[in-house]
Order: sequence, then structure tokens, then C-alpha cells
Amino acid sequence: MHLRSLLAAVAALAALALAPAAHAAAPPIGHVFVIVLENEDADSSFGPSSQAPYLARTLTAEGAFVPGYYGIGHASLDDYIAMVSGQAPTIVTQADCPLFFDVFPGVPTSDGQVLGQGCVYPAAVQTIAGQLTAKGLTWGGYMEDMGNDPVRDNGTACAHPAIGHPDQTQQASPTDQYATRHNPFVYFHSIIDDAAQCAAHDVALTRLPADLASASTTPSLTFITPDLCHDGHDATCADGGPGGMPAADAFLREWVPRITSSPAYQSDGLLAIVFDEAASDSSACCGERPGPNTPAPGGQSGGPGGGRTGAVLLSPFIAPGTTSDQQYNHYSLLRSIEDYFGVAHLGYAAAPDLRPFGSDVFTASP
Repeated sequence: MHLRSLLAAVAALAALALAPAAHAAAPPIGHVFVIVLENEDADSSFGPSSQAPYLARTLTAEGAFVPGYYGIGHASLDDYIAMVSGQAPTIVTQADCPLFFDVFPGVPTSDGQVLGQGCVYPAAVQTIAGQLTAKGLTWGGYMEDMGNDPVRDNGTACAHPAIGHPDQTQQASPTDQYATRHNPFVYFHSIIDDAAQCAAHDVALTRLPADLASASTTPSLTFITPDLCHDGHDATCADGGPGGMPAADAFLREWVPRITSSPAYQSDGLLAIVFDEAASDSSACCGERPGPNTPAPGGQSGGPGGGRTGAVLLSPFIAPGTTSDQQYNHYSLLRSIEDYFGVAHLGYAAAPDLRPFGSDVFTASP
């Protein structure tokens, strides 16, 4: 009888050893900060000849370097929308939505996607912003230069073109380098149809320092978009200054210390520094599916995704100098954020084979 019990125990242990490993419980992240940069391959941003040494050397040494982080499509807008809603590209979002019009017919599908072409999603389509609000939590979109020229931007909060009108911010101006297509929140009627919500949550970057002053005034999710100069998008800035990765690196040198010294970050924060898409790569990871509205998220390249960009994650729960050997993408980022705040997974963030940030990233207990 004892032998039978022993054999049963051995068999049970063997079964556990062969079973797929469950994801470790996420640390108690209470504040997430996201900074989105533009259009760089991982080898360019983080390689030995990187023009962003603060990002490539200093920040990777202070946190976790994720070389296997991927965009989900080309060009910019589809990546930003995926980060906040889990929606896959449409042909129009792949083209950065030069004409601001509704997704039609806008019919929901069984896998959480919305069927149709266009770029402004029906009010019923959820975002992480709405999920947080429904749970009594907070969010903030902080957009550099938004409202510098209210006529050009068509507003000073949730700045976007009127429905059916062209986007005047596709090119920067010398005094205003805000780009609507890099502000994902304005592509959802659930947000832009509520003027009070816009005024409170989708605002100029100049509001951020005051909000960082205390944990109680810092949103649960802080989403930061530099302007077309400081996100690395424009090689030469519209105001005549230097752009590209040196300008993006300078932006990080200014804003990352402000975030990491804030009470919210030091208590329970996570800062993710990601790129929307790669410059010359349309590969994909993580079982990415194209969605119902375009056959190839890689756009004109015909590729399956947005390419390998790499990312850096900083947190009190991350040991300095961590490097992850796992692959992630923008849907993984959204899924991770949703897990931290205990809300449902939206769109392709709910894919059964998608991995959130795990113990490969969170390597420290503060």
C-alpha cells in the first residue's frame, strides 16, 4: 500500500513537471506609465551604434531590456490603437487616417474585433480608458504640443479633426508638432463624445508635472506621446532643430527622471518605453492574427506585423540590468495593464496564447 502511494506521488510530480508552466502572479503594480517613440528597428535603437545612448545604455542598465518586443502593424496609428483597445488594423488606420471618418459598418465580431473600414470606432467599442473609469480608477493621455495651435489641432484637449474632415496634423508646423495619429484616445467615440472627459484626461504634456506631484493625483495609467520632433519621427524638426533618435533621447533624459522620482512610481510603478513600429521590419510575434479588416498588418510590405522594435521597462519590481528572452507585442502590453488593474482583456489582448509580462521581467521584490 505504501509502495502504491509512493508511485502515485511520483506520477503526480511527473505530471506537474510536464504540464505547461503557469504565469507567475503579477506584482502589485498600481501606476503604469507608457512613453511611445517612433519608427525604429531594435538593432538601430539598442545596438552598439545607437544614437540614443541614454535609452540604449543607461535605461537598459537601470531596468529590463526586452529585445523581443514587436509592433503589430504599419504605419503608426494601428499600433497606437492596439495599445489601448486591442483592435487590429484596418486599411485606413494602416494609412494613418488622413481623412477622419467612422469605422463602417462597425459590426462586432466573435473575437472582440470590429468589422469595417475607417478609423473612429463606435461608442460601444471599449478602451483601457473606459475600463479604468468603470472601475473607479483614473487615466491620462499627455500629448506634447497639443493645443499649441488650437486652429490647426482643432482643440486643446482630445484634439482631432471633425468627422469627415482631413487631418491637418499629418505634417508638423514650426510652432506645433502635435500629431493626431499618435493620440489613440481620440479615435473612439466613447471618449471624444464626452467633452468633460476630454478636458480632464486627454491633455497637453505640460499638465504632467503637477499630476506627478503626489500619488493621489497621478493617474493609474499615464500615456505619454512626445511631439513629432521628440518621438524620433522627424529627422529634422519643423522648427529647424535636430530630430531623430538624439531628440528622442533628450526627451527621455528630461522626462524619465521626473517619472521615476515621483511618489506613484516609487510606490508601485511600471514605466514602459516602447516604439510604435520598426522602420524596416514587418515581422510579428506572439501568434499575432491579422484581424478581419486587412490581410497583412505589415501594410504595403505584406508582412504579418510591425517588426521588432525592442522595449525598456523600469519598475521597483525590476532588478537593474535585467534582460528578457521572451517575446511581447502591443497586445501583450495592453493585456499586462489590464491584469494589473483587474479588468477584462479587450480585442486581441484576450488571445489565449498571448503572454503578459512575467517573471522574466519582474525580477526584484522592493
